[in-house]
Amino acid sequence: MAECISIEREPKTAIAAALPLLAQGAAIAIPTETVYGLAADATNPQAITRIYETKGRPRFNPLICHMADLAMAERHARFDPLSRTLAERFWPGPLTLILPLQDGSPIHPLATAGLDTVGVRCPRGFAGQLIAAFGQPLAAPSANTSGRISPTSATHVEADLGDKIPLILDGGTAGVGVESTIVKVENGAVHLLRPGGLAAEEIEACLGLSLIRPEKAGAIIEAPGMLASHYAPDAPVRLNALEIHAGEAAILFGRDTPAGLDKAHFIRNLSPEGKLAEAAAALFQTMKEADASGAARIAFVPIPMQGLGEAINDRIERAAAPRA
Repeated sequence: MAECISIEREPKTAIAAALPLLAQGAAIAIPTETVYGLAADATNPQAITRIYETKGRPRFNPLICHMADLAMAERHARFDPLSRTLAERFWPGPLTLILPLQDGSPIHPLATAGLDTVGVRCPRGFAGQLIAAFGQPLAAPSANTSGRISPTSATHVEADLGDKIPLILDGGTAGVGVESTIVKVENGAVHLLRPGGLAAEEIEACLGLSLIRPEKAGAIIEAPGMLASHYAPDAPVRLNALEIHAGEAAILFGRDTPAGLDKAHFIRNLSPEGKLAEAAAALFQTMKEADASGAARIAFVPIPMQGLGEAINDRIERAAAPRA
């Protein structure tokens, strides 16, 4: 089983334990502000292969490469003016930029799925400190079996991957609770590839431009989280439920009460006060609890599409998609 070290109680011990494992090409679990990541050296093909093998992840699905700061990111990716504006405004934070690779960057093609672009972001807090100490970018998709519910605590990681990895760094519950927002600038237009922990409206306000959203059906896989079926529990998921059926897990939002709630097998409210940030932070934990409850189906009531609601609805839609 994986060793688990609290970064709050033992930050120096955590870094000291992580660095030699990363140097040896191991994949370890680290906390970020979004979700827990399965991190390995982005320049080492054996290390990246361990990520794919541990997750059971399709190799055509690229990995985000996490950087210590903008200066490190500039050594590996070429920034256009709009992307630089976003990086300076929102890093460190839950924003990933898809950028052309710098000539000579040692990031391995396995991390980019063979594309000539790379997804980069600078995480807040401990993850950034670890990357700075390591001196190389870390490829770090979510620390879970591919396609399943993303982990927001060390306990989630241990339950899923604890017998497959050597180390879990415990940073408590992830504050944002959903993965980063992913955008790509192309020909002066800004494309939203994946809604996430940074609201699209904030990006639009920063740039004074509207984001272009892709059609989900048949979209080219340019970034993580674009597979149609993703973030999936074992139980089937039902969207925009106005009535709860017998035996279902009811996932509520705000003060509205759907009809048939007395028939529910399990009830949770993502945010009784209707706060989208609170709902985003609670989403994956609530899905895990609902899935573990033995409910026949998980039913989500409607959630507003503005702000972080766009990311929440994206994750629920992918959880509800037909399984491959």
